[in-house]
Amino acid sequence: MKGQSRATIFAITAVLFWSTVATAFKISLRHVDHLQLLFYSSVVSTIVLLLILLAQKKTHLFSGYSRNAYFRSAALGFLNPFLYYVILFKAYDILLAQEAQTLNYVWPLALVLLSIPILKQKINTRDIIAVFISFIGALIIGTRGQFISFGNPLGFGLAVGSSLVWALFWIYNMKDKRDVVAKLFLNFLFGSVFAFFAVVIFSSGSDPGISGILAVSYVGAFEMGITFVLWLKALQLAENTAKVGNLIYLSPFISFFLLYFILGETILTTTIIGLALIISGIVIQKYHFRKQNSIS
Repeated sequence: MKGQSRATIFAITAVLFWSTVATAFKISLRHVDHLQLLFYSSVVSTIVLLLILLAQKKTHLFSGYSRNAYFRSAALGFLNPFLYYVILFKAYDILLAQEAQTLNYVWPLALVLLSIPILKQKINTRDIIAVFISFIGALIIGTRGQFISFGNPLGFGLAVGSSLVWALFWIYNMKDKRDVVAKLFLNFLFGSVFAFFAVVIFSSGSDPGISGILAVSYVGAFEMGITFVLWLKALQLAENTAKVGNLIYLSPFISFFLLYFILGETILTTTIIGLALIISGIVIQKYHFRKQNSIS
């Protein structure tokens, strides 16, 4: 099988798993609070990533890391998974899953905006247009088309805020040239420690039961662990990364289907319109970025 075909299979598998996580988040939150969900899923993801490292025979890499490298992992682990998922899971707890998921898709535009002060990158007219289009999409979702009145301002702020945290993590993670799976394992290891203390201090600590454990384990394995590795493998094998990358836009639409049939969520017209505008803005920005790279 050719590299591009294998890449497509890995990518589609990853997209199908990611399409289930909004439903899995909501089911999990019926059994545990958002902090418990973060802790249990982070622990599961840490174990999954460790097993992958053992299978790849890469555990020896840890002995070569400096003290500063471990401090960097702790800082990145605070951003993701800890802070990112604390905010995201709380957004899912108080919003419709379709709204929280779709608003979280603005992170590529947040990446553009944060790159200006952090990476000293310049923003041009096309980038401004892309951000504006996606912002209008987010506004339609947050206000359910009313524009002057937010349905849930806190939920809207949390969902968009999680995108800012993810974009910030992505910027600093790009500067870290260590093995991807190894550094991700350390991020989740430290993130699990932060989540443990958050549960001890702020959570009620109720028993999730068997159903809850199965749900949070699914989140840890397929939102945070295995699926990310599948996606990276797809990008590594791809002869045309754009074709693989564009598959990710199938995820929210498949997710809407699952939310409707499994959770019984009525998919709002404003969510679909908002998602279309958000994706349009991202595509405009990505197209310009690729065009600039091809010229340079």
